[in-house]
Amino acid sequence: MMYKNLILLMRPKHYLKNLLIFLPLIFSGHLLSSSALLSSLSAFVVFSMIASSVYIINDIKDRRLDKLHPRKKHRPIASGDVSVRTATILAACLVFLASIIQYYLNPSILGTSLLASYLIINILYSFGLKNIPIADVAVLSLGFVIRVFYGGDAIGVHISSWLYLAVLAFSFYLSLGKRRNEIKAVGSSTRKVNRFYSQDFLDKNMYVCLGLTIIYYSLWAVDPAQSHKLMFLTVPIVILIVMTYSLSIEGSKSDGDPVNVVLKSKPLLGLLFFYGVLMVGLSYF
Repeated sequence: MMYKNLILLMRPKHYLKNLLIFLPLIFSGHLLSSSALLSSLSAFVVFSMIASSVYIINDIKDRRLDKLHPRKKHRPIASGDVSVRTATILAACLVFLASIIQYYLNPSILGTSLLASYLIINILYSFGLKNIPIADVAVLSLGFVIRVFYGGDAIGVHISSWLYLAVLAFSFYLSLGKRRNEIKAVGSSTRKVNRFYSQDFLDKNMYVCLGLTIIYYSLWAVDPAQSHKLMFLTVPIVILIVMTYSLSIEGSKSDGDPVNVVLKSKPLLGLLFFYGVLMVGLSYF
């Protein structure tokens, strides 16, 4: 039972976010390269370890507030199933193992810096930045961007400006949406920063970021530097994906967490699968 709680503490389902590490691999046309694929898989494992350590640190810091949340009160630390001491040891072990793997498999200065930046920024988030309006969503958004750049560094691929901007804009949309639905569900009782936000403010900025996402992605898709001239065919699918995501997040039962939104929406999962197939088809055939 303890092992099950430790696994839950690591939040493996949130590794879905770390699939962003594979975007540079797919978009650059290196998916069929065994060495590049192995490098991306190693980067995924390393980043997942670091991400789990961040989740654990955050759960330790938030354990008292989590007890007041209808869903988070069941987390291993908040519920008392895992002690703070055990959780601290697990987080330290994950950081140590990730550092060792990073050192031996990808001793890049940029990659190591990105990994360290993600860890440090999120520790600062847990210990104060999450209580500062705008700064909290900026940190959450930066995490998505770091994943993409870390994935690019792992295989030596440059991330284009348009792709960076598209990921950044969509990351802000996801982060604002998470705050929006938290406020709808529990108000500011379990997160202090929510008292600074109104639903109107979040709605307006969410959809500004969503519009920018589509614009930046479209510019990336029609960029002459793209390996395939038909990449613009993916733009309508991306529009359908973000529309479906918006429909899900505005549902009365959605908590706004990107992972939960994706996993609970069969239409969204279907569109993402179709997008992946189309992207691979255009990139490799």
